[in-house]
Amino acid sequence: MSKVTTRAGLAAAAAAAALLAIPVHGALVGAGSAPIAFDDARLKIEYNSTDGDAGLQFFVDAEEWQHVQVTSPSGRKVADFSAAQVIRDFGLTELFSESSEPSFDEFPFEQFKQLFPEGDYTFTGETIDGEKLKSVFTLSHAVPEGPTITSPEEDATVAADALVVTWLPDDSPAPVDVAMYEVIVVDDAVGVPNPERSFDVMLPGDATSVSVPSQFPTPGSYKVEVLAIDRSGNQTLSEVPFTVA
Repeated sequence: MSKVTTRAGLAAAAAAAALLAIPVHGALVGAGSAPIAFDDARLKIEYNSTDGDAGLQFFVDAEEWQHVQVTSPSGRKVADFSAAQVIRDFGLTELFSESSEPSFDEFPFEQFKQLFPEGDYTFTGETIDGEKLKSVFTLSHAVPEGPTITSPEEDATVAADALVVTWLPDDSPAPVDVAMYEVIVVDDAVGVPNPERSFDVMLPGDATSVSVPSQFPTPGSYKVEVLAIDRSGNQTLSEVPFTVA
């Protein structure tokens, strides 16, 4: 799973969604109790070409909501989120969640696509004031094959002032249309007072390299992820471990 679950990661994901013109359809405000659209309500598939697994990611954003439900194109309930007890009358705003990611040896990607079919997924909800929310998101199975990282090489040792990430562009056939790349460099030294240090940048779809500022890396173990992001929002990541001297 890529490291996009922080507040900064959610903001980057929302900005990417805007740039990709991902089709989120909100209900129009009408007379009476007609629902209003979520600020954000979408799904995307994250495929890990290195580990051989996939997960379905959920993004929801609305002011002071207390309940959200997601249903599949056939009307089956996919997810149900509620603010309970202490925060029920206080409400929630942003939400990110992701399904489990069993290995393709255990759960092949074809079965994953059967579990989460293409089509319109309906997000419904309610705010703490009883206002109804509704948006529809069209999930696609257009998933990139994934970039090939050429630098740093796996388990290589690099100098802090010479860290450049390069990759071969994703060449997946249509209907895949890679609109951008995301590069994430993660410090493996997790712990207090360092819960997570990462360098995270979004790049256009024709990019094949990025230099990491020398102020970021310190000696230690790291991982670099390069994500190819389809215009639908689905993304495929490749990752490589390396060391900074």
